[in-house]
Amino acid sequence: MKPSLDSKSRTSGRWLLLRTLCAAAAVVVSLAGCMPNTKQIRASQATAASLQDHSLSCHRDDHCAAASALYQRAAVAMQQSTTEQPRHVVLSLETGRDALLARVHLIRAAQSSIEVQSFIFSEDDAGFLILQELLGAARRGVKVRVLLDQLFALTDERLLAALAQAHVNFEMRLYNPTFGDASTGRVEFVAGILCCFTRFNQRMHNKTLLVDGVLGITGGRNYQERYFDWDPQFNYRDRDVLVGGPVVQDMVASFDDFWTHPRSVPIAALRDVRRWLRTEGTRVTPVITPRIRQPERIATLRSEASTATVIDQVLVQPLFDVGKVEYLSDSPDKAFDRTDADSHRSSQTLRDLVSSARAEVVLQTPYLVLSRPARKVFRELQQREPAPRVQISTNSLAATDAFPVYALSHKYKRTYLREMRFEIHEYKPFPASAPIVLEDAEGLYVPVQFARSESARAFGSASRRTLLRGPLPLKRLGLRMGLHAKSMVIDGRIAAIGSHNFDPRSDHLNTEAVLLIHDRAFAEDLRETLLFDMAPQNAWTIAPRPRPAILSGLNYSLGKLSEKLPLFDIWPWRYATSYEINPGCEPRPPLAADFAECYTPVGDFPEVALPFKGINTRILTAFGAGLAPIL
Repeated sequence: MKPSLDSKSRTSGRWLLLRTLCAAAAVVVSLAGCMPNTKQIRASQATAASLQDHSLSCHRDDHCAAASALYQRAAVAMQQSTTEQPRHVVLSLETGRDALLARVHLIRAAQSSIEVQSFIFSEDDAGFLILQELLGAARRGVKVRVLLDQLFALTDERLLAALAQAHVNFEMRLYNPTFGDASTGRVEFVAGILCCFTRFNQRMHNKTLLVDGVLGITGGRNYQERYFDWDPQFNYRDRDVLVGGPVVQDMVASFDDFWTHPRSVPIAALRDVRRWLRTEGTRVTPVITPRIRQPERIATLRSEASTATVIDQVLVQPLFDVGKVEYLSDSPDKAFDRTDADSHRSSQTLRDLVSSARAEVVLQTPYLVLSRPARKVFRELQQREPAPRVQISTNSLAATDAFPVYALSHKYKRTYLREMRFEIHEYKPFPASAPIVLEDAEGLYVPVQFARSESARAFGSASRRTLLRGPLPLKRLGLRMGLHAKSMVIDGRIAAIGSHNFDPRSDHLNTEAVLLIHDRAFAEDLRETLLFDMAPQNAWTIAPRPRPAILSGLNYSLGKLSEKLPLFDIWPWRYATSYEINPGCEPRPPLAADFAECYTPVGDFPEVALPFKGINTRILTAFGAGLAPIL
């Protein structure tokens, strides 16, 4: 009897896995200890430095920085600040266009120094735009330092070699490179897990852009098109915060801690980049070969970044004048030093903030998988009388970019709803109204109110219209959105915006950064924004599913027992499901007595085009609580 195609496929898959593991083991043996030493780093830097460009395009003291009303507002806040009464200006950047516009404008306004720190930096339109602007600032005479996490940063070794030689004022380092390389292939990825699990999994998740120690940006956005509304298929609903004032000095000090850490390696010293430097023997050319997909949109944004009226309207007029602002950043040694409080400063401070809540916690996170300490804090909240209200905005399965993580969130819905009294609202892939700015037919930026219909709104002009699927197959086509913002508001008085996902990975492995704004007006404004993301037109409400006519108690007990299983969660009928509001009804909490009168259940995974068997296999049983810390 011949083996079936499925049998052959499984056998082939096993051999592929076995070969990968064997190759990974060989890599572990051959590359262990291949991180560049101090001598190699110095020699490589000297080789690159001998070929660096030293010419300057400006010889003024301010290095021909662009005039900026935003910079002036921040400088005034610095001047007016005292230790007892600090002054700051802050602005939440809700659209990708505003976030990218702010970055380009700040780079051009820099007079002496720029620091960039990021988890992801892609070789796409957004990444090349920022690289070109940074190199332009370096040629003006501004000292530019770029620190990227190695695992998901630039992977073109020739591009990195060119950047190592680009200019004397431009320097780039990669944090925690795998086996001393700039790029990590599949075999090296597996080898990194096998040989050095903790080190390989500890990633620098901080995201900052700092200018002259006066202005800064931090938050959730990386350097990739989908963080700036530029991806034709899938974009993130994300958030940054722009800040000017004395707290930026703390942000620079944190950057310096990472920059000087032994795990931050100059790109010229990385093994695969060194090969290019040795092979060429001269300057690696061209310095940058941009693979730009849509040059017209870059031209439009560059023009706007130098237009005073646009900057005034988008970045200056909406500024909040506030007092106390704090910057929380974990230590570069976070995953290796469990005793130092500063190593886990962001997580502990956020938990303390939640504990301080008296009336309300409004939280937004893409991944609703809480660590044990976080669950303990929220359980303690519910023991108070009265207990603070907890409202949470997170991803639906249809909107998420990480369905294994969503599986764990789904696993613990009963705990979140029943024991912690969460009011959970899962973001829709096609929100009716979202803070996104797209291009119109003439290539100009216009705000979009996602008036979705059955046919779904198309992206861009008629000639460029596309209807594409996202990371998971959906029942409808269209430009999809996924939540990536990480924010919290406590009692409408303190706002937190940063990179921390409020999950075990952010608690234990990734280094994170968070900005705390102690200002009621700003906090209330952010609160309204978070609640708008939870509105019925933008999110489904999660609530207990209708009770079955018979054996409801048995179903609940078996579901609770299955939830406790450490690895495989086998019970398919979950405690909670998704609901859509009925026409003419006003939103109300999931546990309200009249909730069922105004909401209709729409299934556990609305909009997702997977059969129940696929969902059951891939979501309910494939992942367990033991994976939570690394997902």
